[in-house]
Amino acid sequence: MRFDIITLFPDFFTSPLSSGLLSKALAKQIAAVHITNPRDFTFDRHHKVDDESYGGGVGMVIKPEPIFAAVESIPVLARRQVLLMSPQGRTIDRSLFQELVTDYDQLVLICGHYEGIDERVMEIVDREISLGDFVLTCGEIPALTMINGITRLLPGTVGKVESLKADSFEDGLLDYPHYTRPPECRGLRVPDVLMSGNHEKIAQWRYQQQLDRTQAKRPDLYTKWLANKHTEKPPLS
Repeated sequence: MRFDIITLFPDFFTSPLSSGLLSKALAKQIAAVHITNPRDFTFDRHHKVDDESYGGGVGMVIKPEPIFAAVESIPVLARRQVLLMSPQGRTIDRSLFQELVTDYDQLVLICGHYEGIDERVMEIVDREISLGDFVLTCGEIPALTMINGITRLLPGTVGKVESLKADSFEDGLLDYPHYTRPPECRGLRVPDVLMSGNHEKIAQWRYQQQLDRTQAKRPDLYTKWLANKHTEKPPLS
């Protein structure tokens, strides 16, 4: 997977991309991240990329031409999407990550700033992507979330593929609780079933914990899971 980041602040990505699983995935060429700064496509003395909004208003707007030029400077792979990080976009979730991993080899992530980006840039944007119903100071945070979440699903990034299947949201439920040594800590014990060695009972306990947790912490998710479960077609005999 090739990620192309359009950002005014390239240094934002330095530490996250050189740490943990992301760093290892990039080193193994499972994914590649290329950063392009729109300031490099300005021609005035101060490399200005923003200006006042037509019609008045508070804040500055990123000019269209530096964004157009930055995107046009990037190599184009056959299966590519141009995504604008925006609070007006589709909310990031597991299904979006899976779709992008499956359907695309190149993602261009445009990071907004200030009051936003000139609307004419939407002519080259395939869709807008959001972290949620709130506004951040920059688009680099959701862009980094996209890189992390998608790269994690690429083959070879996570050592044990089985761990991905037990993730929260993988089957529509939250993950079950996890415990490690010691068996007792500050008077808090690991549930006996997890130390029983009975794998069938452990699996049953974990599944029940997923149900209970989802219903308690995310009733919206639990309702959706129930609805999907009731509409599933029985297997053909």
